Amino acid sequence: MNFPSKLVESAVKQLSSLPGIGKKTALRLVLHMLKKEKIQVEKFGESFINLIRNINYCKECFSISDLELCEVCLNPKREKSIICVVEDIRVMMAIENTMQFKGVYHVLGGLISPMDGVGPSELRIEELVRKVKIGSIKEVIFALSTTMEGDTTNYYLFKRLKEFNVPVSVIARGIAVGDELEYADEITLASAISSRLPYENSLVN
Repeated sequence: MNFPSKLVESAVKQLSSLPGIGKKTALRLVLHMLKKEKIQVEKFGESFINLIRNINYCKECFSISDLELCEVCLNPKREKSIICVVEDIRVMMAIENTMQFKGVYHVLGGLISPMDGVGPSELRIEELVRKVKIGSIKEVIFALSTTMEGDTTNYYLFKRLKEFNVPVSVIARGIAVGDELEYADEITLASAISSRLPYENSLVN
């Protein structure tokens, strides 16, 4: 693709590095931005600069946060003894939108995937083990995608937590096998959480 300007080419290159955006789409977005007022484009760019410079990760659940602790962990009405383990912030947001879960979260930061070079040490698994080891946790809920990577991660976590005799449950299979949780509708996701079952039962089925 030939560009009339090195500046345009550079902007297209940056945008097309984002997932799901090809060079043609990136070019259309860049040309659209050129039609907007300069102050609007500057605010657009500043929002991402502020994001990178000032974003925090909650020191308790590892969710994205403006402060040291996220709003969920700061909320005194949340049940701190019930932990819902999720892959990333997108799944946490999806579950929060159901307004059915009253506990707290633990964001792993991904799933175990040997083919992608992601092992247990790349995830926040040891932090979860330490939380459970303290002894104040009443239940751990696995809310991971129903994919091979999700099932592998579930099993690994279950083996790591088994010695602490803490009830471990998994969301009901109202979510179709192979589905990513972030794309599930709120009603289905809420039902899957409320109908969760002991993890040992899922190993039998």
